[in-house]
Formats: sequence, C-alpha cells, structure tokens
Amino acid sequence: MTTRLPRLWVGIDASKAHHWWVAVDGTGTAVWNKKIRNDEADLLAGLDEVLGLADRVDWAVDITGTPSALLLALLASHGQRVVYVPGRTVNRMAGAYRGEAKTDARDAYVIADTARLRRDFTPVEVRTDQVADLALLTTHRSDLIADRVRVLNRLHDVLTGISPALEAAFDYADHKGALILLTGYQTPAALRRCGQARLTRWLAARGVRHPETVAATALTAAHAQHIQLPGQDTAADITADLASQVLVLDERLKQLNGQISEAFHTHPQAAVIESMPGIGPILGAEFLVAAGDLAAYPDAGHLASAAGLVPVAKDSGRRTGNLHRPKRYSRRLRRVFYLSAQTSIIRDGPNRTYYLKKRAEGHKHIPAIIALARRRVDVLWALLRDNRLFTLVPPTASAAAAGHRSRGSNLTP
Repeated sequence: MTTRLPRLWVGIDASKAHHWWVAVDGTGTAVWNKKIRNDEADLLAGLDEVLGLADRVDWAVDITGTPSALLLALLASHGQRVVYVPGRTVNRMAGAYRGEAKTDARDAYVIADTARLRRDFTPVEVRTDQVADLALLTTHRSDLIADRVRVLNRLHDVLTGISPALEAAFDYADHKGALILLTGYQTPAALRRCGQARLTRWLAARGVRHPETVAATALTAAHAQHIQLPGQDTAADITADLASQVLVLDERLKQLNGQISEAFHTHPQAAVIESMPGIGPILGAEFLVAAGDLAAYPDAGHLASAAGLVPVAKDSGRRTGNLHRPKRYSRRLRRVFYLSAQTSIIRDGPNRTYYLKKRAEGHKHIPAIIALARRRVDVLWALLRDNRLFTLVPPTASAAAAGHRSRGSNLTP
C-alpha cells in the first residue's frame, strides 16, 4: 500500500508462539495481514509497519493473559489504544461472515471488524507492577486451592475404601490434626493396636491440638470395623501420601497468604478497601486485580455493571419488565462482591440488617446476598472516591461533599 489511510482497526488472534494480525479499513476490507512471532523484535517490526499505513490505528485482542503480555506492553509503550474482544463474542460474530472455515487469520479478521463495528469493548490497561504482582500471587493461590481440593477429594475416595467410618469421622478439609493422624495411621487395625494412650502421645508429639479427642474419635471409628477390605495396605500408603500433600499445600498457602497481604497493604487505598466489613487482604487483592484501573468507573453503577450486579431487560412484544442476569461481566469481580457480602452478614451490623430485611421480603438466600452485594458496591465506590474509611454512622451529605472537594477524585489504580 502506498496511500496512507485515515484509520485502521487491527485484530490480533494471540497465542503463545505466534500472533496473527489483520488490519481492516473503514469499509471492513482487509488491507493487511501477517503472522508475527511472539518476539520483541518481530512485534516491533510489525507495529512500525502497521503504524505506517494509517493516521490512527485501533487495536483489538482476544486474550489479555500471559500469551499477549509482551504485545500489550509494547503497544502501551507506543501509546496505542487496545480493547478486549471476548472469545465468546468472536465465536458468535464469526457466524455472521461467509464460510465455515476456522483459521487464525479468519479469527483475527473477525476481531478487527467487530472492533470496527462496536464501540463498547473494554479498553485494555497494562497493569502496574503492584497490581501485576497481586495478579500473579492471587492466580497462584487459586491454583494451589484447586490442587488442594483435588487431593482432598482423592483422599476421601481412597480412605472410604479402607474404612468408611474413619472417613466420616473428621472434616479433613479443616482438621489439621486428622491429616497428621493419617500420615501415621490409616487402617482400623493399626489404630486398635496403637491404643488410646499411645496414640494420644504420638499426636501430642506432633503438635496436634486436643490429641486425646482426636485419638478417641479415631478409635471409635476403628472399633466400628473389623474386616479388612481388598487392597487395604496399598490404599493405606496412598492415603498417607495424600494427607502429607494436603499438609504441604496448607503450609504453602499460609506463606502465600502472607505474601498477598504484604503486597496488598502497599496499595495507597488498602486501608479503605479493608475497612469494608467482609473484605480482608485476600479479597481486597482480588478486588484490585479484577477491577483494574478504578478511575475507569465514573460512578458506582459502572462498577456494579462490571461485576454483573445490574440486571438487564429481556422484553418482547407485550412481555415487559423482564430482567435477567447479564452475560458479559467479570466473574472474578462478581465473586469478590458476593463472597464479601456473604461474610459480612455473619456479625450484627448494617449488612446483616439489610440481608434480613430482604429475607423478610420473601427473597431466598442467594438473591438477598446479591441485593446486598449491589448495595455494598455503592458504599465501596463512595469510600474510594472520598478516600475515607467505612464507619457504621455515615457522614452527612455536606461533610462527604466537602471531603470529596478537598481531596478530589482519588480512585487510585
């Protein structure tokens, strides 16, 4: 191309090794496409080539995770605007174009043309080092929790094949002493041979709280079964190994929680976020990661909409007033508000009062929690705007307005 265009839209189908770039003009015609290696030199060469084609270039990607991290950082360093086009949208829009082929080039074209036609996609912001650290830590924590759940499920399954009574005797997900017990004794016969006094001493030597209670419960289960099930010895070895894995994961999670808490408290508005009932350092870190740039929410309604807490209309013909849950929202952000709302109702206070009010109106538990979460969005947004801590007695309107004017909008990213 020799003629410089006024504007281009570039869609990028991202992957770990390569990205496919397609540029379309104002009529939706593809004017440039290329497969580019996920390497800084190649990406910069492609960027220079595209920027030379038009006065203005708008970029759209379908992945904002690690595969596109280098690409997004380079685009941000060159002052380029990037929006995120969800994969679900790309799949649905693909049906509106001719042909049934599925290629990276076609996906990149659909991304570019969709970004040309629509103006409501979320801009992609490159995270600060602080938020990037929290994102990595919280994602790693989620992976460890998933590993722990998987190992615990396997532990319950294997232990049931040894002694159903012993499997049902403890809540192994929350009982460290029971897990320590399984590292040494897994079968009813072994527990009976050990006896109450010796088992209590063995548990106490390993730091188990209330060792006599744990020993008595385990022996009660052991005396309920005297038959040996097939494969019991092998299952016992596997059970001991699985229990040890859970204990190791618990220790890693404990250390990771400390790292997340330390990183979260370096945020300038950490105290404001943590002052909200039901939000601690872990959920606070999740909030910062999921919400992104807090200045992108001009009012509480935008934040609630991003969290999927604002119903959307579904009317047809004479059927009006129908509302349903939106499909395009941040699941992670919704989870933060839902879990924090559920935690906040444990203790007496305005959150529990509002929840009980909704229950009295006939709402079931989940709708009542969602209603509370929506109300809490307004409160948290106002706290972040005014940069003040949560108090049971809200400030007067004049005091809040004065504080807001004196500090200005302080929705720090």
